[in-house]
Amino acid sequence: MDARIVGMPLCDYFSAADDQAAVAVLQTPGGPGQAELDVVFLKNIDPVVAIAQLEAIMTGCSCEEASERPRSGQLLSEPEDGPPFVVSLTDTLIDALVTATQEDLVRFAEPWSMTDELRQIGISVEVTAGVLKSLAGLAQRAQASGQRLYCWWAL
Repeated sequence: MDARIVGMPLCDYFSAADDQAAVAVLQTPGGPGQAELDVVFLKNIDPVVAIAQLEAIMTGCSCEEASERPRSGQLLSEPEDGPPFVVSLTDTLIDALVTATQEDLVRFAEPWSMTDELRQIGISVEVTAGVLKSLAGLAQRAQASGQRLYCWWAL
């Protein structure tokens, strides 16, 4: 799925074997898609705020709790080197995406699309549902191959 919106930061979500392999993507011009990794190409789906909100919705915790979990929006690349940056996603989110049914994903799409971050960029409930299905597929493939999820963030 490519939910790119012109003029917004690239937030390409991808799987990699470990943090070192994820950060190595920075050596490939164009990011994880050019590195032939499993990627969901998005724009402006922030890996820190928007993804913590998604995790909170999917797991029933507060956004604050989701953002304090290990690996939540953790910058793995050196800030002085970027952008682009590589940011980790939590294992809790991966598990929630893997175990969610298609009906769950559709149900989670509405409250996620109503968050300030997604409303500001005008993503509809239908597009949000598609993004969730794409992220769930990525999480399922990652978990099946023992990988984790990351975001490559670039302007």
